[in-house]
Amino acid sequence: AYGILEEGLMVKSFFDPAWMDLGILGTFGRWLDVNWVWTEMLIIYHAVFSITIPIVLVELAYLERENERWISNRSLKVFIALLVVVTAIGFLFLTSYAPPLPHYLLTILAMSLFIYIAYKLPTEKEKVESKNGKSKFLYIAGLAGTAAFFLIFWLGPYLFNHPIIVMAFGIALVFGMMKFLNRFDWKSPNSPLNRLAIVAGALSFLIVLTPLQELDATRQDNPAGMTIVGLFAILGLLLLKSKLKARN
Repeated sequence: AYGILEEGLMVKSFFDPAWMDLGILGTFGRWLDVNWVWTEMLIIYHAVFSITIPIVLVELAYLERENERWISNRSLKVFIALLVVVTAIGFLFLTSYAPPLPHYLLTILAMSLFIYIAYKLPTEKEKVESKNGKSKFLYIAGLAGTAAFFLIFWLGPYLFNHPIIVMAFGIALVFGMMKFLNRFDWKSPNSPLNRLAIVAGALSFLIVLTPLQELDATRQDNPAGMTIVGLFAILGLLLLKSKLKARN
């Protein structure tokens, strides 16, 4: 839902063929004024990297409070209002591109549907199979999953002649990772270290890219300092691992 809010309503990259980050995805998979391959990619990306991973990391940092509600209804309303204001500013001033009105309405409908599903889904479900994973194995799985994700959407348009093939691989990866993760017991004593392992694996692919971003002369933005960001990310993950080991 957040990915749709940011990319569909705020910056409108789902629809704008000239959005600066699109590259080949501005034409590959574009139909009815929608960048379909890009849209699928960004919905998956934001669900994992903008929402799930930050929540996991913060809950791991404060394990004693991970099952508590951290803000009141009043605070939640304030944050929602701030999000609406920021989205409106981006909508009005970030780009001059204006998609057709039905695109806005369908975007709001899709976002609302995701929120409704999240509200209705149970927080826990019975597991048919429950395994305790090893941290190294889960780290590799997280790294492999992220690498596969970017390879599908970065190289797929050059390897396959139809956007639907790329999108099918993207959907298959998502459901494959979900099935894989559901095999494990995330409430076991080793669960915190296992959760950190798979998250660290997923982030490692992006960390490796940080110095490459600084060396990329074709970027339209200013990537100076990204290597430092990567080094601090490594330090943060190591400190969190140390904290979790001491707690165990």
